[in-house]
Amino acid sequence: MTPAPSPLAVGDPAPDFTLRDQNGADVTLSELTASKNVVIVFYPWAFSGICTGELDEIRDHLERYVGEDLQVVCISCDAVFSLRAWADIQGYFFPLLSDAWPHGEVARAYGVLNETTGAAQRGTFLVGRDGRVAWTLVNGPGEARDFSAIPSAVEELVG
Repeated sequence: MTPAPSPLAVGDPAPDFTLRDQNGADVTLSELTASKNVVIVFYPWAFSGICTGELDEIRDHLERYVGEDLQVVCISCDAVFSLRAWADIQGYFFPLLSDAWPHGEVARAYGVLNETTGAAQRGTFLVGRDGRVAWTLVNGPGEARDFSAIPSAVEELVG
């Protein structure tokens, strides 16, 4: 088996993608970065405990992740239908994107696909309008991430 690539680092170009959200709409990174900075949050599985806690944090403090200069998108290898059910139950009104097919292609491009489990690691990437990674954090399985550094990273990026 080929070893997984390393996660993207600050300064790396962010691979462009188009994925379907929980409502079936296409979301393209380059279209978002044309007008906003983007926080990409990879997570392993919808309906799992840590993932629910992390996305609840985004939902409960949405103003930190969505605004005039910023958009959050959350990506897992779950099917669109699972994401829709989870979003409806939890009240997630931000894009949950399905990287289900080709399975994990975007997570793999960002270096955060766990090839053993077939799920994304907890990778977080702030992508600037220039299409480059401006800040990143990758946590291992079972390690909840701390989103507290994102607001200052965004502030540095927008000046």
